[in-house]
Amino acid sequence: MKLGILSTARINRAVLTGARLSDRVEVVAVASREAARAVAYAREHGIPRGYGSYEALLSDDGVEAVYISLPNSLHVPWSIRALEAGKHVLCEKPLDRRPDEVERAFDAADRAGRILMEAFMYRHHPQTKRLAELVAGGAIGELRLVRSCFSFTVADEANVRLSAELDGGSLMDVGCYCVSGTRLLAGEPESVTAHQVVGPTGVDLRFVATMGFAGGALAHFDSGLDLPSRSELEAIGSEGSIRVADPWLIRSAGLELRRGDHLEAIQVENPNRYQLELENLADAIRGEAEPLLGREDAVGQARAIDALYRAATGGDGVELTGA
Repeated sequence: MKLGILSTARINRAVLTGARLSDRVEVVAVASREAARAVAYAREHGIPRGYGSYEALLSDDGVEAVYISLPNSLHVPWSIRALEAGKHVLCEKPLDRRPDEVERAFDAADRAGRILMEAFMYRHHPQTKRLAELVAGGAIGELRLVRSCFSFTVADEANVRLSAELDGGSLMDVGCYCVSGTRLLAGEPESVTAHQVVGPTGVDLRFVATMGFAGGALAHFDSGLDLPSRSELEAIGSEGSIRVADPWLIRSAGLELRRGDHLEAIQVENPNRYQLELENLADAIRGEAEPLLGREDAVGQARAIDALYRAATGGDGVELTGA
């Protein structure tokens, strides 16, 4: 897969590492809004071509897929432009907070006959697969509660994560992982309640929510951009629980299954999650696999985020049944 990258964002370093580990992915171009920056970035990272505009990279016939790591508000517009230019797209999460915008992006993918995938890299990791298998297989009995968190501190007000214009905020940046992980285990929420603390730049610095699911399962999560570094998920059932100490970044892998007084440490391999994500896209382009994350998951994610923001803003619960 000949991959181009739109922007020189910091997250690119993780994706470049994943690409270097793969014999199925080659990064061939990078684009920035400034030609000098693009050329310097390409030279630093051993990328053959650097372009001074995103349009120039999309015009490169040697690029068959693009990774979009632009700020959140630019995800859908540039995904659509890339798709219309004939490129497959891996777009950084979250694709958007508005379900209709996500639908619009996938409609563009369908028209172009190209693949669009939302980049939740943790979903491709064996740890996540094993967690989902254990819960679905009844290892903890009937799933009754999921609790999760993801937070860290952003001190610089110029950080794009704190920009309301660019769709920043803790829910969009890190809370979306909690929403995604909970949906993976419990399905689509039927109701949500939420509270947020909005900072001086107009985005949520802290977000706390509950979600209700069919059959009575509940979920609770919190996210923050002004909290200490925290990352955890626990699935609790009628007969036991599974704790994941590092569910999102997966710097170390492993699960703890507790049933009564018995605690079992479940070991899983820990390959590079970005490599797996890129290889899934590469294999899908070649017709050798299905994209792990497609329209249904991305739209469900956006519906949940939209409902959570409405609940936090309005102060009342929001029902999603029939959405």
